[in-house]
Amino acid sequence: MNNQVSPESKQSIVKFVNCQINIDNNQVINNLNFEIYRGEFVFLIGQTGSGKSTLMKLIYGDLPIKKGNAEVAGFDLKKIKTKDIPKLRRKLGIVFQDFKLLNDRNIFENLAFVLRATGWKSKKKIKHRVFQTLKLVNVDVDTKKYPIELSGGEQQRIAIARAILNSPQIIIADEPTGNLDPTTSLELMRLFEKLHQNGMTILMSTHNYSMVYKFPGKIYRLENKTLEEVVTRRIQKKSFD
Repeated sequence: MNNQVSPESKQSIVKFVNCQINIDNNQVINNLNFEIYRGEFVFLIGQTGSGKSTLMKLIYGDLPIKKGNAEVAGFDLKKIKTKDIPKLRRKLGIVFQDFKLLNDRNIFENLAFVLRATGWKSKKKIKHRVFQTLKLVNVDVDTKKYPIELSGGEQQRIAIARAILNSPQIIIADEPTGNLDPTTSLELMRLFEKLHQNGMTILMSTHNYSMVYKFPGKIYRLENKTLEEVVTRRIQKKSFD
């Protein structure tokens, strides 16, 4: 995996400067300084409760920034208005551990719904984009099936397809292999690697030491309310749950 960003293309997508993150008056992350550039693959590691999901929520506007400065995909998170958060999220592709597919809609409708909600009108273009994206994530199942009829790995591939439908500036994947077996997890990581090689920027939180080792990118560890870059590939297993 090539994680190098050429100087001429170095463009910040996520940037936090001197941020302090509190939830219910409890400090979760202190002095957060963090930047992701276009084309990078970034792993976020740390024990349960260290604040990984909190950082993800900050990025997609689910939690407020009260101290410091933060910008994501051109939006100032400290000044962003509630009505503009959906606009921010249209520039992001979000993948969750538990898939979060709509169980009352089939595969096609799960994806077509996202396109219609973001302004797509043409049924022909929607259908083309849905099948184009499913091919990209290697899904070859009947699109009339419902999520409950699919394996966990298939559901996560559909979730990844949903995340990349609108060509986001960055994919935010919060423990995307957490509910999957090792073989399926490896297949999903290869898919993320393929997307990265196609030019996508990815931020992934994970507890999976072996995946970080096999698929190197930049690594940041959240520990003791502090985020720091891991500058050596010799990550100790104690860094993970």
